[in-house]
Amino acid sequence: MPKRIDKSSRSYREHFRGRHRFEHWYVDNQVYFITARVRDRFAAFASEAAKAVFWDRFDHYTCKFNFTPFITSLLDNHYHTLGYLRIGANLRTMMQCLHGSVAKLVNDLLPERHPRFWRDQKGREYFDGCIRDEKQCRLAYRYTLTQSERHGLCADYRTYPHTRINIDLDRALKRAIELNAFLEGVPYPRYER
Repeated sequence: MPKRIDKSSRSYREHFRGRHRFEHWYVDNQVYFITARVRDRFAAFASEAAKAVFWDRFDHYTCKFNFTPFITSLLDNHYHTLGYLRIGANLRTMMQCLHGSVAKLVNDLLPERHPRFWRDQKGREYFDGCIRDEKQCRLAYRYTLTQSERHGLCADYRTYPHTRINIDLDRALKRAIELNAFLEGVPYPRYER
């Protein structure tokens, strides 16, 4: 049975100047990759206090909205997470609550407020992607796992305290396959190259 896909975008037009518009997909029983960056690459999470705010709010809202993170990595100006969401419609509200509370509380710690904390110049606050298959899940997991190394914060990701592995890759994959939690059968442009 095909999965129902609800979408949202800042425009009702699917294409603009021949290009597909940015949109969020809300799919039940789905593995998601989510990433967001602070506006202008500002290092809002440079302090341990700011990182503590993020982790507190992240743990609270992922639990509240039944998002099960497999792995999450927080750097000074962005984060990545890969996990399972049972009810796709929860994604929008989870992200609004998470980003709103983190922006307010981290701004309270900064010497000067950083307006439009998460929004880029095009008004996007985060990227979410529905994971299509085991291969894409493995790649997203590894990408998130090695963020601290890629950004030169440490030589070995195991020494970076702000990459959290909640579920190891093999166990996460096994459960996702059991739940049929991949968005199979929906083309992904990167795979078609």
